[in-house]
This record gives sequence, structure tokens and C-alpha cells, in this order.
Amino acid sequence: MKRHLSATVSLLLWTLFVNAQDKDTITQKKLDEVIIYKANTITPVTYQNLDMKVIDQKNTGQEPSFLLSETPSITVYSDAGSYQGYSYYRMRGMDQTRINTTLDGMPLNEPEDQGAYFSNYPDILNSVSNIQIQRGVGTSKNGAASYAGSVQLFAPDLRDPAKVTIGGGYGSYNSYRLFGEYQTGVKNHKALYVRASQVATDGFKYHAANNSQSIFVSGGLFYDKSTWKLNVMAGHQKNDMAWLGVADTLIAKDRRTNANLPTEKDHFFQGLLQLQNIWQPTAHATISSSVYYTYLKGGYGFDVNNYMGLPSEGYLFDYNFQSHFVGVFSNYTLSKEHFRWTTGIHGNLYKRRHLGTDNVDGELYRNKGYKNELSAFSKIEYYLNRFTLYADLQYRLTTFDYKGSVPFDEMHWQFLNPKAGVNFAVNNYASLYYSIGRTGREPTRNDLFAGNDDLPANSTFHQQAESVVDQELGIRINKKQFNCQLNGYYMNFSNEIVLNGKIGPNGLLLTDNVKSSYRTGIELNATYQCHAFRFSNNSAFNHSRIKEENTTFSPILTPRFIINQEVGYQYRKLGLAVSGRYQDRSYLDFANTNTIKGYVLVNARAEYTIGACTLSFFVNNITGAKYYNNGYVEADGTCKLFVQAPANVYAAFKYRF
Repeated sequence: MKRHLSATVSLLLWTLFVNAQDKDTITQKKLDEVIIYKANTITPVTYQNLDMKVIDQKNTGQEPSFLLSETPSITVYSDAGSYQGYSYYRMRGMDQTRINTTLDGMPLNEPEDQGAYFSNYPDILNSVSNIQIQRGVGTSKNGAASYAGSVQLFAPDLRDPAKVTIGGGYGSYNSYRLFGEYQTGVKNHKALYVRASQVATDGFKYHAANNSQSIFVSGGLFYDKSTWKLNVMAGHQKNDMAWLGVADTLIAKDRRTNANLPTEKDHFFQGLLQLQNIWQPTAHATISSSVYYTYLKGGYGFDVNNYMGLPSEGYLFDYNFQSHFVGVFSNYTLSKEHFRWTTGIHGNLYKRRHLGTDNVDGELYRNKGYKNELSAFSKIEYYLNRFTLYADLQYRLTTFDYKGSVPFDEMHWQFLNPKAGVNFAVNNYASLYYSIGRTGREPTRNDLFAGNDDLPANSTFHQQAESVVDQELGIRINKKQFNCQLNGYYMNFSNEIVLNGKIGPNGLLLTDNVKSSYRTGIELNATYQCHAFRFSNNSAFNHSRIKEENTTFSPILTPRFIINQEVGYQYRKLGLAVSGRYQDRSYLDFANTNTIKGYVLVNARAEYTIGACTLSFFVNNITGAKYYNNGYVEADGTCKLFVQAPANVYAAFKYRF
């Protein structure tokens, strides 16, 4: 199997610039820019394009998860309780390992455990030109299964005018960001973009600091019938750990309590390289290709006694990782008056070394994981008067192998993922859509190994691949002053892999298969512009159930109601906004006996522009709400929670010239 995949990737590399890429329905820009493909108003899927002007106003270098959580059905929490450092999000109650994440079509999910970690690329949103979120199975994409949904990031638009930007900010818990950004615009068929950032915080919890640096470099060559683009992104971070939940009895004494010890730290470097080419051989055909490489090195340590609830003896165990991830994808798109057809192929090879050491005996174990993938898809949009008919079929083959101290038989999974839908244009500004799609997803390494980094002898594997059939029905309205999407969904699962409310010895959340389950709900995102005022609402209702051994219960960490409401006001150089979030209670265990209470957050921000300088001030959690948004239950029934920050402030500036 490895030889087959290697040969396939070699062939793809050889044909790299004679093939093409499209991972979503097309919205095509001029050829002298790298073409961006994403769902549009006639695509029968549930999606949302984030307003990048608003993102720019709110972005202070915080983890992207917090900004994503202002869209329907997304919850978020951070380890340290503050906005920088490790944070995590869920969509429709499903965690990041089931959310496809890409940059210009390049997979950002780590293949073995399928998570995408924004913390490894600090201040990434400072260099993103577009963000599209698709909820549900959506359209075919590269990399990890688009199961709960997808988050697609798009690199800087090199056609933007030349500019230089410097900025910084400082706030509560000694949090700060400094950055510089330079862009040339297109000159003599060439363009360059460079950004560097420093982000740091002490964290809300004690000894929960983060110190991070990142760079993003993008360059392009623009010709009449082809473009070339190179993206280079790298991040370096050091953290004091805070991944253990805190018992409510300790929280009652001091909300800043950190269950991890000051000696527990991590240190990671991650970098990626992506080369893209777009060629338009005819007026109706586009060939787009990309090759990419990601490198990761780092690790984290923890005190074994402290993890087990015993007094510390200073014994530290370290997980160390080093990985290489290389891939290529290539697609062909044919556009005619009545249809648009795209077909493509994607393959990648992944290797990750796992090393366990301690401060007494040194190296304790060493193993390697190999995760390889090959996929192909073909999809078509057919335009028939006011109807758009959509069909999409993807084949995905993935393998996992383990080389360690115990025998292991290579595992492989095959998935055939069909999708279809129809969009009806009611008039020039309103449309109705319906879609149905099925996708499958293999278990992660963490699912298979039950939280162990080194496979124990005589291990048995109970985790199975999961699948979902997702139906989406919605209405979209796009007018000059009013935009709205209201949709309902029904996701019917087979062998769903769900969080069981426990945490493994490597700090990752543990899961179980359940035989029968479904998730259904209603989602709304709407904006209304009335003179100087802007109103936006992103809300969701979720009703999800699991049936296991004649017992029916709700999945954990899946609130029924989430409401985000914001009112903004802009008058000349002054901008003001107040936002509120209501998140309903959610359960921490299958028994549905331990809960996280619902809460209300109120945030505010002000912005004033003086010439080329913009000054901003933020007040978060104005009411000082004492809340949690994540937790788990220990084997002895102890409830462990993650406290989030009380009222806090942040001031920032940007100067453009």
C-alpha cells in the first residue's frame, strides 16, 4: 500500500502543473491572482463567509477559535482561561478532529489525530484574506473528513495595494501583541507579502503563560494565462501547561487555580511551505495545482504523580514529536454556459516520530506512526433556469501503520462520499436550497490507542469508522442592507465517535463509539445595516440524542441554545460595538448528571481613526460572569472544570502607511 501511494504521489508531482484544483463551488477572480474557490449563493450547502472588515476590527492576536465562536453552533474554551495560548472549538457539538481545516486548499489537520491547532501558527488571522465556514458535510475537500463542517482559510490577496502596517496591543494578564506587515502590490508581474508577529500572555490561571512568534511570507508571479504563488508560514511557541481541569472545590477557593504544575511546559515549532500554480489553457478550462510540505517538532511534559492526584515527587514525563507531511492536489475545471464541472485528485504521505522520555531514565520508548491518504472527486453544477442542480462524489482511501515495540497490522479504510443538492432562485435576492450528503471518517490514533502514546502489549481495538448522512434545508436572502441565512439540519450517524467526558494520559479527550445517534437543529446568521447602525445575529438551536443499550441521552458539551447578538455604530472616525452571548447548559458525562451551567457574556469595543492610525479599546466579560465552558468527570466522580477569565481589557493600535 505504501509503495502504491508513493508511486501515485510521484506521478502527481510529475504532472503537477498540468492538472487543477477546486475544493468548492467556484467564485473566480481575475487570472492574475491565484484563483480562490468557495461556495457561493447558488451552492446548495450551508455556509458563511466571515466579514473580514469586522474580523480585522476585532483581531488582537487572540486564538481564531474565539472569533469563529461568534458564528452559529460553535463553542470555544481555552486552557489558560484567556484569549491567547491553547484554545479549542466545537461545531454542532463535535470537536476539532471532525472539522476539516485548510489554507488555500492545503490540509491543516494533523493526519494522525486529525486536529488543527491554530496555536502553532500565532496571529494567523492577521494574514488571512477570506474565511469560509461550511457546516455539515458540505462540498468535497482535501484532508480530514469534513464531518461536522469545515473552516477554509485563504492566504493574502497579493493583488491588494502596496502597504506597510505596524501594530501592537496590551491588556489584562500582561497580554500583548506586536506585528509588522509589508505588501508590494503587483509590480512587473510580481508581488510580495511579509508579516511577522510576537504574541504573549501570562494567562488568567497561575503559571499559564504563552510566548509565541510567527511569520507569513507569500509571493506571486502573474502572467496572462498562468499564475504562481508560494506561501511560507512558521510558528514557534512556548507554553506553561494548563490542560488539566480544576475541581470545583479548588475553584471556590481561588478561580485562578491551575491543576498543572509550574514545571509542566511545552515547546513547539511548526512550518509549512505551499507552491501553487493556476493555468488557463482555454477560455473555459482552468487547471490548478499545488504541492505542500509541513514540518513539526516539539513536545510537552507533565508530572505523573500530579496527573494521578498524588503529591509531586518531581518526576517529569515528556512527550516528544517530530513529523513530516507532504502532499499534492490537482484539479481540472470546465465552465460552460449551463454547467460547471470539476474533477481532481489529492494524495499525501505522513510520518510522525513519538518519543517518550523522563528526567530520571532518559528515553523510555520510541515509535513511529505512518498515515497516508489518496482521494479523488468529481462534481458538477448544472444550471436550469432558476434551478442549480449539484452532484458531488468523492472516493477516499487512507491507511495507518505503527512501528513500535509491539506487532501491528497496517489498518486501512475506504470511503465513498456522495453528495447532491438543488438550489432554487426565488428572485434576484432570495433562494432556497436542499442538500443531502454522506461522509465517513476513520478513528484517530488517539481513539485507537485510548490516549496512550505508546501502544501497550496485547492491545485490542474497539473503535470503528463512523459515518453520517447529513440533510440541510435553508433559505438565503442577500440584499443591499440585509443578509440572512436560516437553515435546518438533520445528521444521522452510524457508529458515531463521541467524547465520553474523560481525559487520557496524553492530555487528549477520550472517545467511544455509539451505535445510534443523531444531531438536528436550526441555525441563523443575519446582518442588517441601518444608516450608522449594524445589527448582527448568529444563533443556533440543537437537539441531539444518543441511543445505547436501551438508554437515550444527550451528547456531552452540546448546548441546546447559543445566541450571539451584536450592535455596532459607526460615525465618521468613531466606531462602537456591544455584543452579547448566551450559551445554554451542557452535559459532562453520558449519564447526563454533571452539567456546565448556562451563562451570558457581554463584550464591548471602541475604535477611533486619526489619520493613518487606528486606536482600539476592548472590554470583555463586562459583567464579570463566573463561567465555565468545558470540563470532564474523573473515574471517582470528581467534576473537573475549565475556568474562563472574568472582566478584562485590551488596548491596541494600527498604523498604516
